[in-house]
Amino acid sequence: MSNLRCLVVGASIAGPATAYWLAKTGAQVTVIERFSQLRTNGQNVDIRTTGVSVMRMMPGMEEAVRATLQPMHGFSVVREDGYSYGTMKPTGDPNRQSLISEYEILRGDLSQILYDMTKDHKSIKYIFGEQVASIQQQPESSNGPVRVEFLNGTPSTEYDLVIACDGATSRTRAIGLGCGKRDYVHPMNAWAAFFSVKQDLLCGSQIGNLYSAVNGRVIGVGPGQNGGNLITMMGVNLDDTDTNGAMANFHEASRLGTEALKKFVARQFEGAGWKADEIVRGMMEADDFYGSEWVQVKPPTLHKGRFVMVGDAGYGPGPTGTGTSLALTGAYLLAGEVGKHSGDLAAALRGYEKQIRPLVETMQKVPPLFPGMFAPQSRWGIWVRNMCFAFICWSRLPFLLEKLFGAASSSADEYQIPDYQWNE
Repeated sequence: MSNLRCLVVGASIAGPATAYWLAKTGAQVTVIERFSQLRTNGQNVDIRTTGVSVMRMMPGMEEAVRATLQPMHGFSVVREDGYSYGTMKPTGDPNRQSLISEYEILRGDLSQILYDMTKDHKSIKYIFGEQVASIQQQPESSNGPVRVEFLNGTPSTEYDLVIACDGATSRTRAIGLGCGKRDYVHPMNAWAAFFSVKQDLLCGSQIGNLYSAVNGRVIGVGPGQNGGNLITMMGVNLDDTDTNGAMANFHEASRLGTEALKKFVARQFEGAGWKADEIVRGMMEADDFYGSEWVQVKPPTLHKGRFVMVGDAGYGPGPTGTGTSLALTGAYLLAGEVGKHSGDLAAALRGYEKQIRPLVETMQKVPPLFPGMFAPQSRWGIWVRNMCFAFICWSRLPFLLEKLFGAASSSADEYQIPDYQWNE
């Protein structure tokens, strides 16, 4: 299908990856991004399981990723006085990873790599500062293209396929499926804030620290590439009713903007101990701060007519650590099925959904002990978790990791993906 016209919405990981593989089918691809430039900030992300397999099929990508890996050699769980209960390190085998990935990279760096691999391709065009206003589908019987109208001046255009790659809170999903923005979004009753600080709280160490305080408060400190530290601060509420209003307050602060959200995080970590006060002071000065809610995305279908979703927009996995791998794999499978069913987009989209669904169901499974083990609510719970972590580090038994952390610690060989034929 050499003349297929595709619109990809979103330029962070899933979008460029989808453009890359669609171009290999001979399609003409336009990628739009609502921000005025490529977003190069963000937290650490991991490439695991099928994501590793797909990465290795993209010439030069593994080398580029390895050249930009985060300088973290492991992480320790620490108590308030800084005592370490053990250190978990990479396995040294990229095909079977622990909680520390062999391919741990900043989200922005990975987006940049994928953008650089696609920006000069003759069949791929990027438009920044643009959003979809409407998607007008033809009657199903006509098998005709869709007309897309844009918000910021791009002329309305007809496309054969529109692909939403704009994240778990996808605005395009709501337009394409004709649903509400929060429909099919399943809250995990948790939030996270990400930023960097100039001071080196690890004193030169390449071992990250993880600290827990009561009420599900978690601080992660990792080494940065420029001498400072990368910080993650999380609040996990195991009460589904949210009786303390934490998530409602997070949403309200998010609506009011960055400064309000910083103040919300600061209030949450009052009296948390360890280095919390110093980290909060650094957060207030950070210019790369952003926060997000942990959610899973579970729509009943991944496509409607000539509209389809890839990555977090269609199957955000929440806290399982597999979102990047699902995005890379989804991009590969969608384009592969489009090429396989040349001339029959309906069959291609059915094939894509059939191929990706079993993987999504596996990758979205949150291990039953994970929330409580990751973010204990009480001092007793924190002590138990720390003892368990110390035992796992001491024992180095892989089956314990797989029981506790699920698909994120599984082998890449456990998931087989099809081998497609490409035009290029």
